[in-house]
Amino acid sequence: MSFQINNNITALGAYNSVSHVSTLMSKSMGKLSKGLRIADASDDPAGLISSELFRSQIASMDSAMRNNTEAMNYSKTAENALGEMNQLLDDARGLAVSSGNSATLTATQLSANQDQINSIITSINRISSSVTYSGRKLLDGSAGVTTQISNTSKIAGFSFGGTANATTITQTGLVTINQTVAATAALYTATALLTAGAAASGAISVNGVSFTIAAGTSGANIASALNAASGQTGVTASFTAANQLIFTQTQTGTNRSVNFVDTAGAVSSAANTSASVTGANATATVTMGGQSVLYTGGAAGADGLSLSDAAGNKLTITTGGNAVNTQLMGQVIAQDSSFQIGFQAGGTANLALRNMSAGQLGSGIVSGLTVNNLDISTAAGANSALSVLDKAIDEVSQMRGRIGNFQRNVLESNNRTLSSMKENLSNSESSIRDLDVAAEMTNYTKLQVMQQAGMAMLGQANQSGQSVLSLLRG
Repeated sequence: MSFQINNNITALGAYNSVSHVSTLMSKSMGKLSKGLRIADASDDPAGLISSELFRSQIASMDSAMRNNTEAMNYSKTAENALGEMNQLLDDARGLAVSSGNSATLTATQLSANQDQINSIITSINRISSSVTYSGRKLLDGSAGVTTQISNTSKIAGFSFGGTANATTITQTGLVTINQTVAATAALYTATALLTAGAAASGAISVNGVSFTIAAGTSGANIASALNAASGQTGVTASFTAANQLIFTQTQTGTNRSVNFVDTAGAVSSAANTSASVTGANATATVTMGGQSVLYTGGAAGADGLSLSDAAGNKLTITTGGNAVNTQLMGQVIAQDSSFQIGFQAGGTANLALRNMSAGQLGSGIVSGLTVNNLDISTAAGANSALSVLDKAIDEVSQMRGRIGNFQRNVLESNNRTLSSMKENLSNSESSIRDLDVAAEMTNYTKLQVMQQAGMAMLGQANQSGQSVLSLLRG
């Protein structure tokens, strides 16, 4: 054993041990104070990388869930407003039914009903123009995807919900229409009159309306009588030089027909005493956003120029535009209707709300008539109003259904998925980064004991120099 005074190797060794234990204690105290197993990158570099990825995803999920909630509130605001609109239209239909009973109503009562209809129209327009969410109007046509019609002489209207062939159209672009079938009106030609231009005595029926024909009435006079009642029958008549009556529907489509009954043979021969003829619907292919979609007519109550696709988008062709051709309609303008409901790029959903003003509801059923200009002061007007209101109620209900589908099958489903993913990712992140406090406290207690023992040994090592002094004293 050697005795040295310049270097106390034993004390240095004890000091290094105490210093190392002190460093470990400092890290252990940091972990305990933060509750983290990985307090800094040096604790577990690979684990830090994984946990930071999980943390960024969890934080993004929180934002996505907030967006999801905002989208739900946005859609509920619109749906509640449409629910009120549905109630107003129901009330309007009841008024139209009441006014149709004109035999028991006075002019004052009919006027009172019309006043109520006017108030309902005002309320519908107020709702469509004033309902907002975060300062943005929802039902005036500016929310979602709208259209500009450049060829108004041929296209009367285009209501587009933003989806074509199950693909969301989010880009502004041109729209073209390839009309492959032109709509036609029902047309029926009766055979020659029994007596060169004169009828026999009897009754005929056109679309359920009966006409009594006196013997010897000329074909021209029969046509005039039928034309005077075209508002009831929806049919016009003409008489030709070949002693024929030609019946023509005033509107196109398979929902408009000519039903002719002449069982008494007053006008036509026995072989031609009844007939039922319908028109044809238009068919068109609409191309937009790279999607070509088939539009067909034939919806209940609609004429052959009011077309729709599988997604509920609607197209109305004018009488002047009813021909087999290809024409530029205008353009789709995609507004910012996208909701970022996912935590990754592309996790978006769209809800486009069409213009729900009274002037846009119920169009295409009665020529020139929408909810905005209903007149129920006459029985004929009340009857037309019923058709228009039925379509308007269907349009509002379809929009509510679309919103409900968005809420249930997109937002609610997405929220459940995000909640489950957040729970599992948080569990994974916790298993990597969070501290097992009991285990770490056990380790900290061990380090405390080691530090105390090391300090004691360092004290003993520092006393070894005293042995050299004892030799010098001797």
